[in-house]
Parts: sequence; C-alpha cells; structure tokens
Amino acid sequence: MLISIVSVGRAGNLAPLIREYEQRAARYWRFESVEVRQGRGRSAAEILCREGDAILARLRPGFVKVATTRVGDGLSSTEMARWLGRLSRGPERGVHFLIGGAFGLDPTLRKACGLALSLSALTLPHDLARLVLAEQLYRAGTILRNEPYHKGP
Repeated sequence: MLISIVSVGRAGNLAPLIREYEQRAARYWRFESVEVRQGRGRSAAEILCREGDAILARLRPGFVKVATTRVGDGLSSTEMARWLGRLSRGPERGVHFLIGGAFGLDPTLRKACGLALSLSALTLPHDLARLVLAEQLYRAGTILRNEPYHKGP
C-alpha cells in the first residue's frame, strides 16, 4: 500500500525536519510526498478551487482520501496505526492524506474524502501539519512492528 501526502505549498523552514520524518516513514510504508502550488486568486473561494483542482490532478484512483482538518475526527497514535494496518490488508491501493493551504481544503474535495482527520484542534500552518502527519506515519509503522519508539498506550 502506498501512503501519499499531498500538500499545498512548499515546506518552508521546517523542510529538514519534514524530510527526516518522511524518510523515517518510508522505512515502513511505500511513501511519497507531493507538493502542489498555492492557488492565486481574488477571493478565498477562487484560491480554494484552484488548489482543489491541483490536488485532484495528483490523486490516484482506488486510494482512500483523507482530509486533514481542524474539525475532523481525532485518532490516537495507536488508533491511527491500527487503521493503517487494516487498510494495508484490504483492497485499497493506497491512501492520500490531503493538506490544504491558508484557507484549508476546497469544500467539494473535503466532502469527497472518506475521512476527515484532525491532527489538532488548533489551526496549524500547512508545513507544521505535514511534519506532524509524517511523524505520526513513522510512529504508526513502529507501533505495528512493536518497535520501541512509541512509549504511550
């Protein structure tokens, strides 16, 4: 199963840390990270639409789509690991985790996702959300293999 992070915008100052955790996650999953350009426009709706189109162009058929959003479902690290473990044994070809830009994700794209995942109740900049997600994907791999990285329940 391929795990793909599709995010709006470049990583910025957190790029070295993001790369570190994405490389760690790639030890456990077939993994890719895709950056799409930030949308430009006169209104938030126009920007969201352009970013949504750019994200849609990068999505593969047969993948579960997960919108990362402040108001989504919260999963513990162990719950996320178990969910990914079930997905990897199922018919799905992979999972796309979608990270929006400054205005979030296009509402139509968000509705097309099978899961809305909250990484935090706080609003996170896209590069920080990407770092948190990459670390959790790495953590999920260690949990599934009973490796000592994860200390919590």
